[in-house]
Amino acid sequence: MFLIDLRSVSRAVALGLVWAGLLATADEAAAQATPARPAAPSTSAMPPPASTANAQYRLAAGDVIRVTVFQNPDLSLEARVSESGVISYPLLGAVQLGGMSVAQAERRIADGLRDGNFVKQPQVSILVSQVRGNQVSVLGQVGRPGRYPLEVADLRLTDMLAIAGGIAPTGAEAVVVVGVRNGQPFRAELDLPSIFGPGRRGDDLVLQNGDAIWVERAPVIYVYGEVQRPGSIRLDRNMSVMQALATAGGITQRGTERGLRVHRREADGKVRVIEPQLNDMLRSDDVVYIRESIF
Repeated sequence: MFLIDLRSVSRAVALGLVWAGLLATADEAAAQATPARPAAPSTSAMPPPASTANAQYRLAAGDVIRVTVFQNPDLSLEARVSESGVISYPLLGAVQLGGMSVAQAERRIADGLRDGNFVKQPQVSILVSQVRGNQVSVLGQVGRPGRYPLEVADLRLTDMLAIAGGIAPTGAEAVVVVGVRNGQPFRAELDLPSIFGPGRRGDDLVLQNGDAIWVERAPVIYVYGEVQRPGSIRLDRNMSVMQALATAGGITQRGTERGLRVHRREADGKVRVIEPQLNDMLRSDDVVYIRESIF
């Protein structure tokens, strides 16, 4: 038989209770010292996304669309939006869709089928297979000149230039956009580098149907005489005479900076010969002449 010392058991139980109390106190202190984590924001309390109604593509004359009605293959067809903005649809006849977004056009056809008791719960989907109504012309010094569709609304000038292959190496930094706004002729000349400046995103023009973009050839100057590579040079912004000579390979051993001349055509068509300093700025179509040293 085993004899149990009741006094030893009592002391062990008492020590266990003391340790449990100390641990509970430590846990409470740690909980108070640790800052509470902020509750995750409720998805129902978050603001809804901004409306994208203005960013949706609008159907226009010439667009080819494919209309599909779920479980009704006889009502599916491919049609072209006429010049008046309508399509001929089975059971409904002429349906006006011009100027509508794709979602609005789907609802109009679905409402017509339901109101006419042709289909109880029509599920209509429209796919724009060819964009012909909203187009922009891109001309001049770009990678791929031509006509391009405005496949999405709010397409900006820089986006269209990227689609057209970007500005060619011979293209200028200034771009001209012509079109019609509010029934009046519209013309804007935009400086591309300034569009990418801080806070200048609003200068990136939003294109509209029928706009034409023209990229002019970059301005050039001409350097001839005693230089390494005479000929025409692209005139960069704020290019000085010294920079032009450096671009032309510099002056030959037979040339001299003394007697440097610039032939400049003025607005009245007359050519004026000037003696510039090396830090003077050049203008478009200036002709820089480096003569031969007589010594």
